[in-house]
Amino acid sequence: MLQTVTNHNQLSFNFPGLKKKEIVADFSGGIITSDSGGMLLRQVDCGLDIAGKVAAAFTDKRDQGFVEHSVDNMLRQITYGICLGYEDLNDHDILRRDPALAAMVGHNDPAGKERRRKRDIGKALASSHTLGRLELGVREVEKPSRYQKIFCDFNKLEKVLTDLSLDLLEREGEPERIIIDIDSTDDPLHGRQEGGRFHAYYDCSCYTPLYFFINDHLIVAELRTISPDAAHGVIPHLERIVPILKKRFPKAEILLRGDSGFCRNEIMDWCEENEIYYLLGMAKNNRLNATISSEMAVAKGMYMASEEPSRVFTEFYYTTKNGSWNGKRRRIIAKAEYLEKGANPRFVVTNYPDDRYEARELYEDIYCARGEMENRIKEQQLCLFADRTSSHYMRVNQLRLWFASIAYIMMDAIRTLGLKGTKMSRSLCSTIRLKLFKIGAIVRVSVRRVYLAMSSAYPYQLLYDRVHQNLIEAFT
Repeated sequence: MLQTVTNHNQLSFNFPGLKKKEIVADFSGGIITSDSGGMLLRQVDCGLDIAGKVAAAFTDKRDQGFVEHSVDNMLRQITYGICLGYEDLNDHDILRRDPALAAMVGHNDPAGKERRRKRDIGKALASSHTLGRLELGVREVEKPSRYQKIFCDFNKLEKVLTDLSLDLLEREGEPERIIIDIDSTDDPLHGRQEGGRFHAYYDCSCYTPLYFFINDHLIVAELRTISPDAAHGVIPHLERIVPILKKRFPKAEILLRGDSGFCRNEIMDWCEENEIYYLLGMAKNNRLNATISSEMAVAKGMYMASEEPSRVFTEFYYTTKNGSWNGKRRRIIAKAEYLEKGANPRFVVTNYPDDRYEARELYEDIYCARGEMENRIKEQQLCLFADRTSSHYMRVNQLRLWFASIAYIMMDAIRTLGLKGTKMSRSLCSTIRLKLFKIGAIVRVSVRRVYLAMSSAYPYQLLYDRVHQNLIEAFT
C-alpha cells in the first residue's frame, strides 16, 4: 500500500532510543509502496491472460468514450488487491493512489496525472464506488440503468475458471491420475443476506459453498443456500467437467474423492456409468460396525498391550437393506481403530477392483490425502477472503467468491510455475504474500518507464530472482 502524507510533522513517532541516539520515524519518505513484489502477479496474469479471459464473460454497456477504467483493469485491481491482502473495496480508496499497483494493473498513466476530473488527479486507479458497480452489475435486470451497465454471464465465467485451472494442470505434464476432490464448508453470515438460512450443525446463519479441486487446482466454487443434502449440485458439475477432462487428458485415470456427505447412490451410479472411479467416505451404522467386530477386538487388544493407537484394516462387500443402492453390492474398506477415547471405526466405499489396491493403501495413502484439499479451502477463506459475502444479493456474493477464486488461481500459478523446485513450492498463499509481495520500494514514474527501487534489505532476493526466471521460462 502506498504511504504519502502531506503534513508529516503531525505524524512523527519516537521510539526507545539507543545509547546516544534517538529513534524517530515519520511519513516523509515520499512515494513508497509496500507491495512492489506483486509485479509477479502481472507477470502471471499476462502470461496466462487470466484477466482478459475473465473479462470476456462480462458485457460492458457503458459509453466507451467516457470510460477510464476498463472491465479487465477493474478485475485486475480487485483480484490483485485480494492477493496482496486487501479484502475490502474500501481499501482501494487509498490504494488508487499507488502508482506501483496502477502499473501492475496496466494503466498507461500510473501517476494519475491525466485524469479528466481535477479531484481524481494523482489517483490512477478506480475508486471503491466504481468497483462496486462492477459487483452490483451482476444482479438480474432487463435493461441497463445509470448505476448498472456491466453484466456478467455466470455460465461463461464458471467455464473460464475451470479452463484456467486445467491450463495450469496441463502445464505440469500429462497426469497419470486426476483426482477430483469435492467438499462443502460453511460461510457464516452476519445479516439478512439473500438466501441465508440457519444451519443447526454450524449453529449459525450461513451459506454452504461447494468446492471442486483437481490435484490442488480450484475448478468449481459454487455458493449455495443450505440444502437438505450436502451433495446437491454435484452431478451437474461432473457432467460439465468430466467430458472436458477426458478430452484434454485421454490417458489419465479419473478418481472422484469426497467424505460421507457425498456418499450418494446417484453419484456412485453416475461414476460407474461414465467409467469414473470413486472413493467416498461412508457413515457408520450398526450393520457395518457388527461386520468388523472381530477386527475391532484385535485393535483393542493391540491398544491394551501397547497403549498406543492401533489400527486393523479389512474389506468386504456390502449392500443396503432399504434398497437405496438398488441391490448393488459395493466394495467397502474398513478401518478398525482403537484410541485412548475408545473405538473409532471408519468406512469408505469404492469401485476400485479388488486387485488394484489393498485396504490399508486405499484408505491411508489415497483417501486420507483428501485432507490436503480441506487446507486449500481454508486458504480460500482465511488467506483470500472467500467468505467476504456481506452483500445483500446472493449473485453479488457469488461473484465475490469467484473474485477470490481468480485470486487463488493467480497464487496457484505462482506456486505451481514460479516456485517450482524451491522450498516454497507447497507454501500457503499467506506465506507467498508475505515473502514475495510485501517488498518496500521507492516508485519513480517518468515518461519512459516506471522504476521500482526495491529495498536492499529484502531478505529473499535470490528466491525472488528464481521465481521471476521460472515465470519467464514458463511463458516463453
